[in-house]
Formats: sequence, C-alpha cells, structure tokens
Amino acid sequence: MSSSPSPGAAFRAALAAERPLQIAGAVNAYAALLAQRAGFRALYLSGAGVANASYGLPDLGMTSLDDVLTDARRITAAVPLPLLVDIDTGWGHAFTIARAIRELARAGVAAVHLEDQVAAKRCGHRPGKELVPAEEMGDRLKAAVAAKPYADFVVMART
Repeated sequence: MSSSPSPGAAFRAALAAERPLQIAGAVNAYAALLAQRAGFRALYLSGAGVANASYGLPDLGMTSLDDVLTDARRITAAVPLPLLVDIDTGWGHAFTIARAIRELARAGVAAVHLEDQVAAKRCGHRPGKELVPAEEMGDRLKAAVAAKPYADFVVMART
C-alpha cells in the first residue's frame, strides 16, 4: 500500500498550510504543470474551464461527467497537486451525484464542489440563474457525502 497521503488528505494539508489557500485554475495538464512550477499547493478545474477550453462552449451546463473526468484525469496524471473540481449540479439525481463522486475519486481528484442551481444551470456571472429548494440541495449533499470513497475526500457546497 502507498505511504503517500490520499488526494483528499493532501488537499486538507494544503488548506492548513496556507490561509487562505490560493488555488490555481488549471484547464489542462500544461496549465497544471505551470501552476506547480509557480509554487501553488492545489489546483482547480472549473466547469467553465472544461466548457470553454475543451469545447469552446459557454458555461451553460452542456458538458458531462465524462468530459470533466477526461480533463481531471489528464491533470492528476501530470502533477501530484490536489485537485478541486467543480461538479456543477452533479449531473442529475442522487445516483448520478454518487457516481460522479466515485468516478472523480478514482481519477485522483481530491475535492469537489456542488452547487444549488437548477439542472439547466448558468455560469455564476450570467443572468437568469434559478436555485433549487434548500431541501433538494441538502439531498444533493447527502448523496455526495454518502458516496465518498474515503473519509478525507472533500465535498463542498456552493451557492
């Protein structure tokens, strides 16, 4: 068994080492390598980054879990830094959210954040956003936390 910490433990260590933690946005493996060289302790893959950089699309919820997994795997294969991934609304109901958590952890992701917009989400700076009821967001978070494959994997709520 490996003696290195889990990706989640590495993310938590980065949070403890730098307050506030500066996380570099990395839309691909090359950007991740540059961020590592610049001394960042953690990386961030945004939903907008996947949509914009990988597909030339606006961040309007048109990318899938598989699209995000492809970019996340490339980043985690290139650098050892912990990766925080934007999983938007989780791509559906509790079962798809749970699948996303398991697959992203398997890809070496350290942390995710899940948001409270309706499924037809819009990028945070765009007009016309709608939120789900608080109870539904709670259910999303419960599904994500229940699916964590190890205790140190980080699930964040985002509004």
